Formats: sequence, C-alpha cells, structure tokens
Amino acid sequence: MTINSNENELLLAIETSCDETAAAVVQGGRKVLSNVVASQIQSHKRFGGVVPEIASRHHTENITLIMEQAMAEAEVTFSDLDGLAVTEGPGLVGALLIGVNAAKAAAFAHQLPLYPVHHIAGHIQAARLEREWKYPALALVVSGGHTELVLLHGEGEYEVIGRTRDDAAGEAYDKVARTLGLPYPGGPQVDKLAEEGTEDIALPIAWLEEDSYDFSFSGLKSAVMNTLHNAKQRGEHIEPANVAASFQASVIEVLVEKTKRAAENYQVRQVVLAGGVAANQGLRRAMEKAFTASDVELTIPPFTYCTDNAAMIGAAGHVQWLKGNTAGWELNGVPGLALY
Repeated sequence: MTINSNENELLLAIETSCDETAAAVVQGGRKVLSNVVASQIQSHKRFGGVVPEIASRHHTENITLIMEQAMAEAEVTFSDLDGLAVTEGPGLVGALLIGVNAAKAAAFAHQLPLYPVHHIAGHIQAARLEREWKYPALALVVSGGHTELVLLHGEGEYEVIGRTRDDAAGEAYDKVARTLGLPYPGGPQVDKLAEEGTEDIALPIAWLEEDSYDFSFSGLKSAVMNTLHNAKQRGEHIEPANVAASFQASVIEVLVEKTKRAAENYQVRQVVLAGGVAANQGLRRAMEKAFTASDVELTIPPFTYCTDNAAMIGAAGHVQWLKGNTAGWELNGVPGLALY
C-alpha cells in the first residue's frame, strides 16, 4: 500500500450512479471547494420513480457542464488537479457509464490518475467532511437501494456485518408513500407526514435471528398496504399521518437498536449515519438520543452530504489516493459492485 505524505491533493469528483449528475472539487478529502448537483426529480416525478433511460439521457446532457461549473466555482483548472475520482458502482449501469467515461476522457486528456470509488464508500466517507475518523467505527448506511451495517477496521477497510434481506429501508419508504398517495420522492414526504401523526397502528418489526444484524422491511411494507386495503374494504378511514408515524417508528426502532447492539459488541469508537435516508429527521433524532449518554462518538453529515453528491465521492477518492489505488483505462461501470 502506497501512502502519500502530502494530504492536500485536489480531486475532481464525479457521481452519476442514479438520477443526480454531480461534480465536486475536494481538497485533502475534507475541504469542499465546490459541490454541484443537477437534480432530475422533476423529470422522474411523473413516473413515480427513476426511469433509467431518462436518467442516462440527462447525465449525457449535463455531465460536461456540471464538471465545468464545479471547477469554475472552485477556481481551479485541470492543471491544478492531482486526479479524478468517479463512482464505479453500484448503481444504474447506463448512468454509471456516463460518469465513468467522462472521468476517463478527462483523465486521459490531461494525463491525470483516475481513482475508482464505491458509491456506498462515498456515503460512508461523507463523515470525513465533518470530522476525523476514530477506528474501529461503525456505519449505518440507509438509502433507497441499501440498508447495511458496515464495520470500519481502519482507513478504507470495510466489513459488511449486516444487510437487508429484501427491501431496503428507502425502498420501503417509497412504496409506502405511493400507497398513501404521496408525491415522489416519497421518503421525505413520509418523514414530513409522520411529524403530524400518532403511532397508534400496530405494525410488525422483523428482528430476525437473535444474533443477526440483517434487516427485513418487506413484511412491514406489506402490513401497511394490507392495513390500508382492509380499512378501505370495510369503509373505514385511517389517518394517513398516523400510518406514516407508525411505519416510521417501526423502521427507526430496528435500525437504531441493531446499530446500538453492534456498536457495543464490536466496541467501536465512532458511529456514522450515512445514505439518503440519513436526512430523515425522525431517524436523526432517534440516533442522537440513542448515543447521547454513550462514549461512542456519533457523526451525522449535513443534509447536503446525505443524498447523492460528488463531495462524498471526493472524500472516498482521498482514501483511494492515499492507498495509490488507481484505475486503468479499462475502468467500467459495475452495477452490482461489492464493498470490500
């Protein structure tokens, strides 16, 4: 492993794993000089979810402009850069390819090294933008496609100790939102509606085996749908806000309790909340309450760095830069890339 003693490198980072075209300039893995995100929410809203072909088309239209804007805001040129970091996977293959090929083209044209980044590592390393790591650490990653507990033994050393066996938490949020007739994106809408409701509906919580850190949300999602369907069949009214509050309470309870148990069992020094669902107000409050009296340091990135962005890719790219983990011109988008 090659370690560079100068940790003030400048990286242009690119993120196109799903429906956000993003670029950022990050110095030393921590200082964000620019962070530009082009959202596609309005384009996908009418379909109730991300349409891969449309996402790829928008990435193609926006990627060059977003890269140029990020560099202009950071007041840097390619000659100032020490490399490019880009999301290799996981994600939508068409979307990934746009970012990967844009990064390869720029790296080739300007003879700069290329650093491949795992999307989930990016979410986890967003914590670096807030404070230094304390190892061993534990990350709870909660997003539309992922729900995982990841143990960090050291710099960029990841071990997945728990994962969802079916629906990710964010996916369950989106499906419940659709059932409640809430607009896309559904997760933030459920979180907002839950603030107005009461947790008065009994819903299941899947704890799985006693020693498991895995998650399961498909049963909870189905229970919400069945509850609403049965009430409609009987001509009964159920307050949507109470459904949202009860559903969110069930999700949060299992997320927080399994994180606490893992933190204690592995004797970690730091716990990080990461991923798009980390922007959920209810989850943030519950995590803060759970670790208030603990010696474990809780780190929750600002909202800007929870949802998909390129600054987090720059932070994770810094780890790759430290280790000298560069990619060749054969770099490709890998939709099912594993986290190691």
